[in-house]
Amino acid sequence: MNRPTTRSKNKKPKPSNDVDKILDTLRKIHASGEITQDDINQLYSTGKLVCQGCRLNAKDNPNCFCGLIPSPNGSRKSGIWQKMSDVIQSLGPDPFKELRASLDSPAGLTNLGATCYANSILQCLYMNTTFRKGVLSIEVDVLRKQPVLDQLARLFAQLHASKRAFVDSAPFIKTLELDNGVQQDSHEFLTLLLSLLERCLSNSQSVVARTIVQDLFRGSVSHVTTCSRCGKDSEASSKIEDFYELELNVLGLKSLDESLDDYLRVEELNGENQYFCESCEARVDASRSIKLRTLPRVLNIQLKRYVFLPKTTTKKKITSAFSFPRELDMRKRLYDPAQVDLIYDLSAILIHKGTAVNSGHYIAHIKDEKTGQWWEFDDEHVSNLGDRPFGDDSSGYKSKPSQKEPLVRSSPVSVAGDATNNALPQFAENGDSEHSEIFSSADAYMLMYNLRQTNTHLQKTSVVLDGNNMETERMDSTSNGITSLPSYLRDEVDELNASYVEACCQYKLRKETTLHLIEERRQEVRLILSEAPVQSFEEPFYWISANWLRLWVDNITPPVLDNTLIQCSHGKVHMAEVGSMKRLSASAWVKLFSKYGGGPALANDDYCVDCLKEAAHKLVCADSYRDRRKTVKELADSVLSGNCSDGMYYVSKAWLQQWVKRKITDAPSEADAGPTASIRCPHGQLLPEQAAGARRLLVPENLWLFFYEDAVTVNPDDPLGCPSFPIGSEQCSQCSEKISEVACLEDSLRAVKNKQRENHEKLAAGKSFPLHPYHEYYLLPSVWLTTWRNYVNAGGKNTLSCNEPESLDSVIDKLTCEKGCACAS
Repeated sequence: MNRPTTRSKNKKPKPSNDVDKILDTLRKIHASGEITQDDINQLYSTGKLVCQGCRLNAKDNPNCFCGLIPSPNGSRKSGIWQKMSDVIQSLGPDPFKELRASLDSPAGLTNLGATCYANSILQCLYMNTTFRKGVLSIEVDVLRKQPVLDQLARLFAQLHASKRAFVDSAPFIKTLELDNGVQQDSHEFLTLLLSLLERCLSNSQSVVARTIVQDLFRGSVSHVTTCSRCGKDSEASSKIEDFYELELNVLGLKSLDESLDDYLRVEELNGENQYFCESCEARVDASRSIKLRTLPRVLNIQLKRYVFLPKTTTKKKITSAFSFPRELDMRKRLYDPAQVDLIYDLSAILIHKGTAVNSGHYIAHIKDEKTGQWWEFDDEHVSNLGDRPFGDDSSGYKSKPSQKEPLVRSSPVSVAGDATNNALPQFAENGDSEHSEIFSSADAYMLMYNLRQTNTHLQKTSVVLDGNNMETERMDSTSNGITSLPSYLRDEVDELNASYVEACCQYKLRKETTLHLIEERRQEVRLILSEAPVQSFEEPFYWISANWLRLWVDNITPPVLDNTLIQCSHGKVHMAEVGSMKRLSASAWVKLFSKYGGGPALANDDYCVDCLKEAAHKLVCADSYRDRRKTVKELADSVLSGNCSDGMYYVSKAWLQQWVKRKITDAPSEADAGPTASIRCPHGQLLPEQAAGARRLLVPENLWLFFYEDAVTVNPDDPLGCPSFPIGSEQCSQCSEKISEVACLEDSLRAVKNKQRENHEKLAAGKSFPLHPYHEYYLLPSVWLTTWRNYVNAGGKNTLSCNEPESLDSVIDKLTCEKGCACAS
């Protein structure tokens, strides 16, 4: 299969022919000393055709303006040609996206990392109108003394009247000193929070606020034990205990009715579990059960979905479907039948997503008491679910209504559907023949029911059952619709809203200004580039820096026009900068220069004659240098191969080897300096060949003159110059003597070390040897012994460099204590 051909316009033409023509032109100028207009056109490439769509912006063609801007449908990663969506994103977060739809649409709460459990509970409390009014009615002086109440009131005020779609929960979470990186249990959080609020509110003088927690959430139970023989209850049975939520089992149970029956079921005490009756004065059979004494206005039901596994000592989440009604009748659940209706309506569902106990995600489905609409609260995101708690989607944990056909059952209501999906709501037959929807969820973790107001009178009052099941009246905040804010909180929220509105206005202005400026710049660039090409030789033109042109094309705010980079030292246009400049029409230049200033203006006749002649001279010199270097390189190769017998001057062998490996260049470089530097001693004479790096070779005179000329050219200011060492030059006597002395010293030292190694062979080798009784032995410092071994074992070039160990007299003292004995340390 043949490879597909690439379109020719995407390929950059090979510049070899153009380069050869330019070199020939420069040689002609050097030979004749004259510069014609044709020479200028050739050297500055002005004769090239205006490029059409090469998409490369050819550097060797000053008439090419292609590729400076992207194609009509293209874009770039930065500058004025990037996508508008990227431009908008670069402006930062859009505050308009945080705008709350309306005050009828609840606001969300920010998740600080793992605070969804707290956010869900706070939303449930806020959406309870009575509780909200109680918190917002707390006196200012109480709030100042109670930071938790103060931050809760501020949070509720912002949830109520903020223009933002979500509120920052950080101040409240910080006040509670919660670790926002650790997921906690929402039920435990609610229990601790209500207990804390109850203590804090006890200082309030507001009737509505002081007992709001008890009035709304507190009920009472008793644990009754009844003797089967005498029929009397135990003394402990009369003890009343308060509760703020009912903790119901889920394992093995399918519905809320079954869980309530399980919670209130009678347990028989017999056999080993018999009860000691004080009246009968004997262990007897008995029954034990929990009795509901009073119920709160807000009934919190905690579903015990987490069970402990003894074998693994871990907890596991129960993910089976569990059904619960929209309407809950609790009249027959009380120990003493109530004289008033105890019909509760489902008001909130706390949901835990995920199968793990210590992770997952909490959200809340809550009903708006005013409108009856259900809302899903998922941290910052709040969604309307309609008039059902799971909306109209039957997938996952949501459900759809089915036809209202009564189900006649004598047992607790069951729910149709499998165990993994939420069942469709059904309608069960209750005591007074009213139909109630049944919902099902595999993730419901907590249920909240509100006591229903049953008649016109009760719409303005709420029913609270005291210990004797008597009714008392308390004003309900629902009669006033949306709770109004106290003045100090309203002022604070108004200030936050004003700041938010200002941020929105500033962002909108910045966005409009930026987009308008970008559009103006794009139009300007397209217009000037359309006029930029020079159409004929007779037409006047100006040179412009390609680097500045690219900055102008891409930047929203281009810099001042700068042509200094394409100028030579004489202030003219340098031929060597042809690849870094463009040829611009007079009309395009006038528009750019009048708007951006700078300069200088470099017209078509501003070419530099001096630089052209200098370039021509350098080219001819380079040609000559390359030819000479080729010739001497052949001679250097023969010297290294040993085929040259007419050597007259010494050069460093290592330097010559490196010189031969270098590529042939147009002029000498720094590497050409110092052909004799490494063979010259500090006294300026020829270094003995025995010295390190002093190996040398004899080269012919003409080769040496070439090396000498290059070295002087590279370093003309070197005071030492390039010393010459002709054949017969004597080696430095001082260096020779020093080398001889060092050699003798090395021989002597090597002999001493060999003698020490022979006398103490085992000690030098680190070998162990047996100790015999009644023999005399001496202690040596281990550090000194290591230094000695390194010293006697060093050889070759390390003979002199290895440090000689200290005298034993000076180190033995370190082994003795003040009394002159060997120290144990």
